[in-house]
Amino acid sequence: MSALGRNMMIVVIAATNPSFENRIMNAHTMNRIEVVYRVARFGFLLALGVLALSALFATGAPVRTDNSSNPNAVATDTTSLKPPDKGHIPVAFLISDGAVVIDFCGPWEVFQDVMIPGSAQMPFRLYTVAEAKKPIRTSGGMQIIPDYTIQNAPPPKVIVIPAQSAPSPAVLDWIRKSSKTTDATMSVCTGAFVLAKTGLLNGKSATTYHGAFERFAIQFPTVQLKRGARFVENGNLATAGGLSSGIDLALRVVERYFGREVARKTAYNMEYQGEGWMNPDSNQLYATSPISTAEHPLCTVCGMDVDPKNAPKSIFKGATYYFCSEDDKKTFDVAPDKFINAVTPRSAVSGSSN
Repeated sequence: MSALGRNMMIVVIAATNPSFENRIMNAHTMNRIEVVYRVARFGFLLALGVLALSALFATGAPVRTDNSSNPNAVATDTTSLKPPDKGHIPVAFLISDGAVVIDFCGPWEVFQDVMIPGSAQMPFRLYTVAEAKKPIRTSGGMQIIPDYTIQNAPPPKVIVIPAQSAPSPAVLDWIRKSSKTTDATMSVCTGAFVLAKTGLLNGKSATTYHGAFERFAIQFPTVQLKRGARFVENGNLATAGGLSSGIDLALRVVERYFGREVARKTAYNMEYQGEGWMNPDSNQLYATSPISTAEHPLCTVCGMDVDPKNAPKSIFKGATYYFCSEDDKKTFDVAPDKFINAVTPRSAVSGSSN
């Protein structure tokens, strides 16, 4: 019992249990002043008891915070998800060429390892979906033949969208239609770009890979970017940070379906010791962008380290900007002002004209 609870009991007992001396006092000898005193004393102690009870309820009530004071504050959707009474929870992994392996294989491992106490049935049914039924080359050269196409895939309750190639209008339409009935549509890493292109994130908050913050903010100004978030939830939509963040978001989905202990046991069985799934703010290391200098320049588009001796570069308004790739250089050259305004002073390497 808490100290507050014990104190409350003491107050109530004191208020309702007059002393033995008072109980045996002859009522006929009690003068009017004593009556008034005892009534006032009883009322005062009873009021203390009510105040203590109010404090007890106040400490147990959830505290609402105003995220406007912290633009990177992350709100989580605490709504539990209801698994079906029978059968599996269908999970669709949407992939295309260039899909990053850990982005979808990490969550795949999470969902496949979930076990419910007292049940011999694995709760999730996993399958891959692509625009066409042809081999797909993922990151590192892994080849995958999708289980289904967007035309014949079973209706999913969970969709996982990893980083991958640019989606076609047909793929975006499939995401929009399928998300009308999903419990969770989640992106991982720059899969957030795919989800944002559907328009479903407009007016909502989201996160993505830290090296894509600037590009995402420029490309989707109607989405509130949360830097330093491990994941962000908005109803049935959720976005994870880069790479391994998808494991945490998947564990979070498991927690919403089956509770924290099932999620914790899943992480234990995987020998996964990360606890980001319990703390959406745990990516604060990436909340602040590093500073680019002439000695240690960073890519103006993605923020990664570059070697100025052989990195692609552009000169704009007397300053030299370096890039990780020719694609990043082309992205910058189309609208350099947007990037400079978005990332100054991080990306400008002033005084260099190499």
